[in-house]
Amino acid sequence: MKKMLYFIAFLFAIFLLISLAVYYLQEKLIFHPTKFSADFRYQFPVKFEEINFETEKGVTINALHFKADTSKGLALYFHGNAGALDSWGWVAEDFTRNNYDLLIMDYRGYGKSTGKINSEKNLHHDASFIYNEMLKEYAADKIVIYGRSIGTGIASKLAVNNTCKLLILETPYYNLRDLAKKHMPFLPVKWMLRYKLENNAHLQKVKCPVYILHGTYDEVVPYEQGKRLSQLAENTTFITIEGGTHNNLPEFPLYQQKLVEILNSEL
Repeated sequence: MKKMLYFIAFLFAIFLLISLAVYYLQEKLIFHPTKFSADFRYQFPVKFEEINFETEKGVTINALHFKADTSKGLALYFHGNAGALDSWGWVAEDFTRNNYDLLIMDYRGYGKSTGKINSEKNLHHDASFIYNEMLKEYAADKIVIYGRSIGTGIASKLAVNNTCKLLILETPYYNLRDLAKKHMPFLPVKWMLRYKLENNAHLQKVKCPVYILHGTYDEVVPYEQGKRLSQLAENTTFITIEGGTHNNLPEFPLYQQKLVEILNSEL
C-alpha cells in the first residue's frame, strides 16, 4: 500500500512539474521564431519595400510591403508561428498576381522585429497599429485581412474591431485552448494557457464576409476545428481542400482557384 502511495505521489509530482513548465514556458511552446540581425537582406522575385513600425517604445515591427503592377487593394497577412519573413514572403505572389498588394509583418522577436511576446495583448496591439498605419494608403473597404494558423486568431480579432473587405482564414483553430487540449489532453490547459486567441468568439462578431480554407489531412489543426468554426456565422464560406495538410494548401490548384475567386469577388 505504501509503495502505491509513493507511486501516486511520484506521478502527481511529474504532472505538477509538466504543468508548471507549460505555464511558465508557454511562449516557447507556442512561438518558434527565426531571428535575424538588422542588416539581413531579404530577396524575393516580387517588388517589395521593407518597413519598420515603432508600435510602442522599444518595439519595432519589421514588415514587407509587396506591390502589384496594378493594385486594387491590400492583403494584410498574419503568418504562422514558426520562421520569419524570409520563409513567408513567398506568399506574396499569390496576391500580387491577383492585383493585390501585400503587407506581411513579423511578430515581436521574429526576424528583425524587436521586443518580446509576453501576452496576447502584444499581438493584437501590433496588428491594430499596423492596420491603422496602412489606412493612410488604402481605404478600409479595400483591405483584405488574411490569417494563417496562429495568425488566424490575430486576424479575426482585427476584423472584429475594424472595417475590411474580407476576412480569410487558412487552417484556423476553434480557439487556442481547444487546440492545446487536442495535443495535451492530460493537462488542464483551460486554466494554464494565457493565450486564448478565440476565433470562435471573434467570428460571431465579424460583419464582413469570411472565407475559411482547411485541408482534410491537417496534422496540426484538425479539419473538424475549421469546419466547426465555419458554422458560427452565416456570412462564412467553408472551403475544403481534400488531402491538404497544415502547410501545403497553396500547392493545390483548388486553393489557387478559390483564392482567385475570393480576391476578385465583387461584394
